[in-house]
Amino acid sequence: MSNLGNSPRFVDSSKASARSDAVVWVRIGHDADGQRLDNYLLRIAKGVPKSHIYRIVRAGEVRINKKRVTVDTRLALGDELRVPPIRVATQPKPARVKPIDDQDLPILYEDEHLIVVDKPAGLAAHGGSGVSFGLIERVRASRPNQPYLELAHRLDRETSGVMILAKTRKALVRLHEMMRDGEVHKSYRTLVLGDWVNDRQHVKVPLFKYVTSSGERRVRVDEEKGLPSHTIFQLIERFGDVSYLSVDLKTGRTHQIRVHAQYCGHPLVGDEKYGNFEMNKAIAKGCLGIPFKRMFLHAAHLSFKHPVTGAPMEISAPLPRECDELITTLRARKER
Repeated sequence: MSNLGNSPRFVDSSKASARSDAVVWVRIGHDADGQRLDNYLLRIAKGVPKSHIYRIVRAGEVRINKKRVTVDTRLALGDELRVPPIRVATQPKPARVKPIDDQDLPILYEDEHLIVVDKPAGLAAHGGSGVSFGLIERVRASRPNQPYLELAHRLDRETSGVMILAKTRKALVRLHEMMRDGEVHKSYRTLVLGDWVNDRQHVKVPLFKYVTSSGERRVRVDEEKGLPSHTIFQLIERFGDVSYLSVDLKTGRTHQIRVHAQYCGHPLVGDEKYGNFEMNKAIAKGCLGIPFKRMFLHAAHLSFKHPVTGAPMEISAPLPRECDELITTLRARKER
């Protein structure tokens, strides 16, 4: 632990990265406050096997405030962390992420803990599965001085609407707890095929997530393997060939609205995984009055208590232009 009589020079935990040639001294900031030691080390030493991280911690080479620690130790604001030299795998130079501005991603609410945005359809929540960069990577690129920024939840790539990003770990952890406990209320708007029958309908069928042989993520109704799932569909307006609905989620399963609507015999307009593919093609060409070329699913409203202050939050995103134009066209046809 000798530093030849000199005090170590500390780097902020949000900017730290492990080195193979020298000890790194880290002062823990808000970005890592409350995080497990092993998870933080894996974050700053990308490419290093977890077994090696565990080995150097057990050997006492990693210290917090000059004391030996265990891998499950929780970091705290202001802690002084010693990271020994670690050989990090050489990473290929990453492609440049294109920042995103407020015009392409409207900000619905922001404070020191949260950013709530109106995600457009076609933008993935995060990179992966053939998408180099998603919303979170592009927001980080547009805010290079923001030390911590994580998705609090996700929306499918073709779903638009309200989405929460956490600017502090404290907010993120609390939001995840609230979502697990059903304390975040989500309301959507969708257009489905067919003449929806009931004004209000509860759907409670279990959903099972699986991966196809081609690696595609899918969900199906499965009474034996599925997880409990609860969706409430409420009719807004009937247009004969299609019906306009409000949807409230009581659970947050992957593709829940899409699969529950399909189960009821009314797949979502434009749904390329669970929909009616022939009707989707006809709708894209304008059979409903104007061409419509996306999935009609919009996260319209979120209500929850602020994860840090406890203040009641009510945040809405207006219906996207192309969805609004389709509903306007359907109403005009209905009145003829």
